[in-house]
Amino acid sequence: MSMSNLPAPVTQAVEVEMDAGKCVFTQGQSAENFVVVVEGCVTVFARSDDGKEVVLYRVKPGELCILTTACVIGRTPYPADAVTDTLTKARIIPIAEFERFLDQSDEFRQFVFAGMGQRLAQVTKRFEHMVLDSIDRRLATFLLNQSATDPVIVMTHEKLASEIGTAREVISRHLKTMENENLVKLSRGEIKIIDRDALANRA
Repeated sequence: MSMSNLPAPVTQAVEVEMDAGKCVFTQGQSAENFVVVVEGCVTVFARSDDGKEVVLYRVKPGELCILTTACVIGRTPYPADAVTDTLTKARIIPIAEFERFLDQSDEFRQFVFAGMGQRLAQVTKRFEHMVLDSIDRRLATFLLNQSATDPVIVMTHEKLASEIGTAREVISRHLKTMENENLVKLSRGEIKIIDRDALANRA
């Protein structure tokens, strides 16, 4: 979504810039601002007590974060963490102003609830994929998507596991099987796709 399609309260809001790898919010932190990403990307992920992570969704330009919005509306603490993937710019609206705009602006209210609905549908679809699809199928699908423009994927097994929603050991085992079947070639921190057709059959 371009800035021209965003409601006035967002386009007129204060813009902040965050470097890649910056923490946007952490589990247990209070939500103080409504946020809309206008440039870059933010990854939202859940973290278990033993340090395992799973990616919930990513927030791209023109999108709002459903957790931030829900926590602002409900005045509840964040249940997850978020980190910028790249240099990111976002517009922020403090809670008091957010509530006023929500009450007074039909355009803003429609933007907020439409954005929440779309994001909820995306997150639900992702969880259905994680719960119902096999590890093999999820892994094949992810590898195909990531290698659409470059056959070499630069990513650790641990990072890949958080994207797929499983343990690193499970990913390593499946990747080794794929390598033995000449679907991929593994090297430190890299996965090279050898047979896209065979991966597509698995996906």
